[in-house]
Amino acid sequence: MTPYSISDIARITGAQLSGPVNGLISKIHTDTRRIDQTTGSLFVALIGPNHDGHRFIREAYDAGIRVFLVSHSTKKRDTFEQATVLTVHDTLVALQQLAQHHRSTFTGQLIAITGSNGKTIIKEWLAQILSATATVSKSPKSFNSRLGVPLSVMGINPDDTYAVMEAGISEPGEMNTLEEILKPNAGIISNMGSSHQENFADYESKVREKLILFKNCQTIYFCQDHKLIFNALQTNGLPGRQVNWSRLSDADLQILEEQTNRSTTSIKALYQSAKINIRLPFADPASIENLIHIWLVLLDLGFSNDFIQKQIDTLEPIRMRLEQKAGINGCTLINDFYNSDVLSLKIALDLLFQQTLQKKKSLIISDILQTGLPENELYREISSLLENRNLHQFIGIGPAICRNRDLFTKPITCFLSTSDYLTSYLPGDFSHEAILLKGARMFQFERFSRVLEEKLHATVLEISMNDVRHNLNYFRSKLLPDTRLMVMVKAFSYGSGGVEMARFLANERVDYLGVAFSDEGIDLRRAGIKIPIMVMNPDFSQSDLIADYNLEPEIYHWHGLQEFSRMIRSLGIPSYPVHIKLDTGMHRLGFPVSETEELASYLAEHRELTVKSLFSHLAAAEDPKQDLFTQSQINFLKESSDLIMNKLGYPIIRHILNSSGIERFPNTGFEMVRLGIGLYGFQNSGQQETIPIATLKTTISQIRYLEAGESVGYGRGTILAKPATIAVIPVGYADGIDRRLGNGKYRMIVNGQHAPTIGHICMDMTMLDISGIETKEGDEVIVFGPANPVTGLAKLLGTIPYEILTSIPSRVKRIYLFD
Repeated sequence: MTPYSISDIARITGAQLSGPVNGLISKIHTDTRRIDQTTGSLFVALIGPNHDGHRFIREAYDAGIRVFLVSHSTKKRDTFEQATVLTVHDTLVALQQLAQHHRSTFTGQLIAITGSNGKTIIKEWLAQILSATATVSKSPKSFNSRLGVPLSVMGINPDDTYAVMEAGISEPGEMNTLEEILKPNAGIISNMGSSHQENFADYESKVREKLILFKNCQTIYFCQDHKLIFNALQTNGLPGRQVNWSRLSDADLQILEEQTNRSTTSIKALYQSAKINIRLPFADPASIENLIHIWLVLLDLGFSNDFIQKQIDTLEPIRMRLEQKAGINGCTLINDFYNSDVLSLKIALDLLFQQTLQKKKSLIISDILQTGLPENELYREISSLLENRNLHQFIGIGPAICRNRDLFTKPITCFLSTSDYLTSYLPGDFSHEAILLKGARMFQFERFSRVLEEKLHATVLEISMNDVRHNLNYFRSKLLPDTRLMVMVKAFSYGSGGVEMARFLANERVDYLGVAFSDEGIDLRRAGIKIPIMVMNPDFSQSDLIADYNLEPEIYHWHGLQEFSRMIRSLGIPSYPVHIKLDTGMHRLGFPVSETEELASYLAEHRELTVKSLFSHLAAAEDPKQDLFTQSQINFLKESSDLIMNKLGYPIIRHILNSSGIERFPNTGFEMVRLGIGLYGFQNSGQQETIPIATLKTTISQIRYLEAGESVGYGRGTILAKPATIAVIPVGYADGIDRRLGNGKYRMIVNGQHAPTIGHICMDMTMLDISGIETKEGDEVIVFGPANPVTGLAKLLGTIPYEILTSIPSRVKRIYLFD
């Protein structure tokens, strides 16, 4: 970021300035969890529907930040010694004003991308190709919102030739703000889909809103086959030159012929009356459309078709997510060997240092290519990025990083190539550490991954942490701002991985975690999880362990209450937190509400127990027909908790809402809610706002070609009526696949097509009918996930999707994908 003086920021934003005014700001933080630089940093306290950044000013100050942008609209804040405070009416608007000013200093060409899908892919590929001959700034990740756009613009180097930015909207009125910040010279609109359609009257109104981005553009690029976009551009009166492509009619770039095989696509087209050809290293329709947009832009910018072909040949699928895997010798691997630039390095380092399981952190990094920066400037910037990071091992791969090794203040071991390093590698070189693999594609860092990865079978369960965050924010949006949130991570976090999920949730600042048994809570504590943990079904013979690991037990009957009270006294602990469960109608666990007065008297006499929460469990929150019963449960808890709090004389957290309850009864007035299965993407309420977080994948072990009359599997469960091609995959009922899903009752996805099961499900194998599907041994199979949802099984099998997820054994490797 270009440095700005504090006084200049105050002038640009109209802020009221107090405290020291000297100094330059070269870094903006909006999230204390991502602070990696404090000198020259500004913390912006943003206010949103479900958060207030002012709550974290103390945390930012303790981390070392001394300059703050705060809002007039908040309560009076604490003052901090030697802190500079810039006070404005709205901190987001002030940040946007600062970005708007910074945009005015950029004299290069800014290309802005909008549309429903493909924005980030087009941005990444276009920036990569342009950077072969010019310096390019680009948006990090998918920073395309009212916050992401100004943060992206502040990262533009004023001396760069190009800036490639994306802009996204979710409701009317947003694009005008983004256009005022970006002021694009040229724009691309990719396509139009259903995302965020619920906030618009119709598709036409959403297209009109997106086109506001181009109201001052010199050039607009689009596909005229998207009739909504084409018609809107014809009637919108935008002043910019319109440059288009089409498969169906005359266009500036007219597609004449396309031939696609399994992995590439050859295209013949007409451009400026000349026939030209391009070969794309992709065969899927989305990648083809994205690259034709890019082809059109590059041709219009004057690049030769030969240059474009050469650069497209170097493209790889954009990995929007970082992979986290289990490594050898108790290590954790973070793979990011597809994106190679300084911004993505910072994002990956943030994830590396969020790991709490391993205290040691190591980095293996290759040369960073095509940044347009002089080598010494690039590696000084990387050295600065690592300055405050405590690295156990720092390994550089490539001739450039070797040439510039003296620029690093951290000790670095350098090798000219990946092969050079692997010839010297020993299996004991890494042990109980988190390792980030960050390399350009040409350095083949997947070779590192194969060496360092824990060896398990080919079946993996991929967990999308971005979808976890989406689901978490969806349920948070239902709550009043001060409502606390407990998230259930019992049963290995519903099959998704207990420690990893708990670590992520702690980083997302949930207030409590809930586990079923004490040993689950002990595992989390041993992994470094520090936030409060409630144990729902504790073994009171282990009360000393509960206390040793600072776990908070749920107590639901008299024996447990008396036993735990006695144990706490014997341990000499003056006061220990407990959670009291009341049975308001579920009739599973809990003190009967009829015993509330007796319970209150006991708790008043036994002050060694501090009641942290009083709670109950809704029996049928998802069913509107049971709303009267649900309301009666809520009322029972309120009456009983009022009596107990009056008796004890101190406030107590109350909670009764589960996932369905949060959706349907968010305004009960209680202080906390418990989020369970909803976090993992399953909704009993019938709404479709959450996303299933898990995808179970495997590979084809063997392909068999069978004739009519032959049988498949145990018991000759299927006799073929005609010749068939059968794939055997290495998953079965030992991996959670219900035995009743055999013989065509379930389908999996092979190479984008559905393949039904054939024969009975075996313990560790399943057979699929892949007749007519082009595939080979080793190809990927999606067993279930968002691309192949396990739906309709309740009626068929008496089972539901999360039962399949929770039954996948821990031996199946979990891979955690982060945006």
